[in-house]
Amino acid sequence: MITVDFTLLPVGPGNHVLDLGCGNGRHAFEVYRRGADVVAFDQNENDLAAVAAMLSAMRTEGEAPAGADADTVKGDALDMPFDDSSFDRVIAAEIFEHLPHDTAAMAEMYRVLRPGGIAAVTVPSWLPERLCWALSEDYHTAEGGHVRIYTRAELAAKLKATGFEIGPHHHAHALHAPYWWIKCAVGPDHDEHPLAKAYHRMLVWDLLHAPKPTRLAERALNPVMGKSVVVYVRKPARSGDNG
Repeated sequence: MITVDFTLLPVGPGNHVLDLGCGNGRHAFEVYRRGADVVAFDQNENDLAAVAAMLSAMRTEGEAPAGADADTVKGDALDMPFDDSSFDRVIAAEIFEHLPHDTAAMAEMYRVLRPGGIAAVTVPSWLPERLCWALSEDYHTAEGGHVRIYTRAELAAKLKATGFEIGPHHHAHALHAPYWWIKCAVGPDHDEHPLAKAYHRMLVWDLLHAPKPTRLAERALNPVMGKSVVVYVRKPARSGDNG
């Protein structure tokens, strides 16, 4: 399930891309398929081990261009082990809502992105997330859970204060919002609840087949109830740098 629109964050051979807080690696895998060099960065060793295994399998099966490189790195988003201006692109998908010191992590993202580079930042959208918090306290109080709900304006303001130039935005995954409302209503850990299971099966079917009616429905619903909002930002280019 890809949240980032790669027409707004173009990646390909010759690009060095950081997937910040990569989780299960969904964006890192897509970047790798597109031929860019990717670093999947996270502090969860189990997630990184699974991502490394998948990247290795992709390499073996020839699912990425031969010249592309992929690596996993463990570390802290507030103190990343990378030099200044190391990356052409950064993807930060659903990470800042977990971090008490989100602006410090944004400053680190700014530091490691090269002048003229582009970043895509995704967080849960305000309305779907507010409903999840209202339906379940466990949803946001569990260890590693969400510590804040962003409005798009707040997210953009924090990124702008960090130094980024704010670009386009969009919402994504409207059909996933009801699933999380169901999960919160029946209990976030109650995966076997019949309603949750049935809706999850529908989402998997939709992901595999992408039928036109559901794609059109989600596109229409995204601005209102998209589960995620994505903001694209650019680090200002230095004088004489064409980006």
